[in-house]
Amino acid sequence: MNKKAFKICSFTAAVLMAALTAVWQLFFSETTSFYLAAVIILLFSVIPFLLSYEKSMPSARELALLAVLIAIAVASRAVFYLIPQFKPIAAVVIASAVCLGAERGYIIGAFSAFISNFIFGQGISTPFQMAALGLVGFAAGLIFKKIKPNRWFLSIIGFFLSFVLYGMIVDTSSVIFLADSFTLASALAVYAAGIPFSAIFGGATALFLFLFGEEFIKKLNRINHKYGIVKG
Repeated sequence: MNKKAFKICSFTAAVLMAALTAVWQLFFSETTSFYLAAVIILLFSVIPFLLSYEKSMPSARELALLAVLIAIAVASRAVFYLIPQFKPIAAVVIASAVCLGAERGYIIGAFSAFISNFIFGQGISTPFQMAALGLVGFAAGLIFKKIKPNRWFLSIIGFFLSFVLYGMIVDTSSVIFLADSFTLASALAVYAAGIPFSAIFGGATALFLFLFGEEFIKKLNRINHKYGIVKG
């Protein structure tokens, strides 16, 4: 068996084992771990983006640009370490997605959440934060493919994506973590408790996009066009 075939077989076996674990947890285990099943499903959701991006054969310049943008997003979160939820990380992800597209927006968002958690602490919510911030970037890339970005649109859409999309997904991790005593009332209580935190995060995103979004996008587009890094 050659090296490529071995990698394919290993990857397939790992995916099948993970899928069987999720199915077993959801339908056959005596003590179901909804959290474990959810994490496996979320990890599955990342795979198509990574495989699609790898298949596109990105250039070294493009990988370097994405690495720089992820580093900026991580640094933007770290700078406001002492202020809970008031972080511009989603603003960086959204502005990057506007310039580079939905797929790259997802990758920048997911990896920014993962890497920044080495500073803030990896935990049970990390896969949910990765999926949430990745989907924020993906949605922004799709939306601004049809709409010309200006500070007002950037702020409004940035607030909505950060407050609703990111907030709902991350708060769901808390709901699932408490699934052993799950009721509709308890789930609604968790979501309600998360509203102030999501509102602060959404407000910070809107503020930074309003103040710096257009300029960030102009500079990033200028770099991209000057060096022909990302085409299409």
